[in-house]
Amino acid sequence: MSSPFSSSYAQARAKFLQAADAAGLRVESHLHPLRGRDGEELAMDVALDGPADASHLLILSSACHGVEGYCGSGVQVNALQDSAWRQTARAQGVAVLYIHALNPHGFSHVRRVTHENVDLNRNFQDFSQPLPVNEAYGEVEPLLLPEVWPPNAANLQATADYIAQHGMVGLQAAVSRGQHQFPQGLFFGGTVPTWSNLTLRHVLRQHGQRAKHLAWIDLHTGLGPSGVGERIFACADDDAALQRARAWWGPEVTSIYDGSSTSAFLTGLMWISAYQECPQAEYTGLAMEYGTQPMEQVMMALRADHWLHLHPEAPAELKARIKHDLMAAFYTDTDAWRSQILAQAQEAMHQAVLGLSHH
Repeated sequence: MSSPFSSSYAQARAKFLQAADAAGLRVESHLHPLRGRDGEELAMDVALDGPADASHLLILSSACHGVEGYCGSGVQVNALQDSAWRQTARAQGVAVLYIHALNPHGFSHVRRVTHENVDLNRNFQDFSQPLPVNEAYGEVEPLLLPEVWPPNAANLQATADYIAQHGMVGLQAAVSRGQHQFPQGLFFGGTVPTWSNLTLRHVLRQHGQRAKHLAWIDLHTGLGPSGVGERIFACADDDAALQRARAWWGPEVTSIYDGSSTSAFLTGLMWISAYQECPQAEYTGLAMEYGTQPMEQVMMALRADHWLHLHPEAPAELKARIKHDLMAAFYTDTDAWRSQILAQAQEAMHQAVLGLSHH
């Protein structure tokens, strides 16, 4: 069997559509308004495995952060090709909703953000209210995107000074928490809902409003030790939901609320849409966060990619290196890493089905 993983968005989409077709599933394609890096069609593709009126529904989603879809898509294709997994879910009365490429533009162009330069997982705010202000980001913004790349000695020294004062964790929190003041900056949460936000909400309304019990595993990369899938609680700050998540997925489930996760405390998170669009369902969610490289390298790769977005005139060799480094920051191209990813994802999926079926 060929690898479920891909080296381009177009290839990943073709594999997903082929696997869904081979499984006898109908795919709904929500077409993106723009074309991909190679001129290809972009879409958020959705396949439901199970009855439309199932009371127990598991969502498995990829590419919330574009480039992270190279990992997540492989997990989804592998699941669709796994007849034993599909039979287990059916036997337990759980329907599985595969949402392939939440952010197809970032996936195709090897960027973390959407075509609006928005971090989709910071974009689920109430835009009728004043948006949160991240003052710490304002302090570091001039350091993050210098005039020249690679950064010169003065920039490296200023960045090192900030880290010496606030720690790497302090820099990570300042940058990754999300911000709504700098549209060209990193982790920009947007000032309106993105295409991906609106399209996902439509999918949730269509497929999630009849479920009584809803679980969601959203696949991410770029934080933590290489190949380790951290299980991050992806619900509102609710003790009952946290107990449920730890009963299903193990006591090692971490949380942004108590500081146990490698992720900083965030707002505007995507899973809030599950509560809003499927209010009738008891919701239990997990972000699977697979490690790749040390945080310093990942942060540098992200800064470089945003710099490149602002400097399209950059020489071809520098462009190629920046794109190569960004891909490496979110996808480790080794069989060992990929096999770790699949094994941990399969375990979490089976645990979710077992947890749902006991409700």
